[in-house]
Amino acid sequence: MSLLRSLASFFAPKPVEVLGQTGAETEDWGEFQPVQIWVGLGNPGAQHAMHRHNVGFMAVDAIAHSHGFEPPKKAFQGWAQQGRIGGTRILLLKPGTFMNKSGQAIGEAMRFFKREIGDVTVFHDELDLAPFKVKVKTGGGTAGHNGLRSTEQHIGNEFRRVRIGIGHPGHKDKVTGHVLGNYAKSETDELADLLGAIAAEAEWLAKGDDARFMNEVALRLQA
Repeated sequence: MSLLRSLASFFAPKPVEVLGQTGAETEDWGEFQPVQIWVGLGNPGAQHAMHRHNVGFMAVDAIAHSHGFEPPKKAFQGWAQQGRIGGTRILLLKPGTFMNKSGQAIGEAMRFFKREIGDVTVFHDELDLAPFKVKVKTGGGTAGHNGLRSTEQHIGNEFRRVRIGIGHPGHKDKVTGHVLGNYAKSETDELADLLGAIAAEAEWLAKGDDARFMNEVALRLQA
């Protein structure tokens, strides 16, 4: 539970703020030039904060907290943070335009920093993966995920995906309620362990060793 407590400020109620074309991408980023852009998918606003659909937001918040990233700035139609993981400069991005328009923010950040699709990693919830399991792949389909669909529309298909399992409720009629439902209180320990493992082993992602990242996260969750 310690990680969730330390991240309480991210999950605490706050005014709903949906960011549109703000021009904030012209903020002074100094000499910061990210090598990679890591994006968490989710919906803005306190009412969505603990939804399973927002676990991508939670993952990048955990990474920012654990690796001492600078405070977020309003930029690229969302919230962006600069920092390093190991020796790699990374921009963390949470789109603020709701899930079905996530790709707009990602495309803006890519163009501003002149990054390619292979430099982008997207953290997202995955129905077709058991709860609290993590898999990484590059490319693939969207499986009806609006955030992935929007990302693909704006930047193409061959971006890296960190798939965070939320499990399938068993019937298609229950999917919306499951995805847009809060994590249960009984799940918070496992959620905290999951976020902590992702953050602790993020350096392997930064190094491009996806297999090692998955293995180390799995070992932490078994401990």
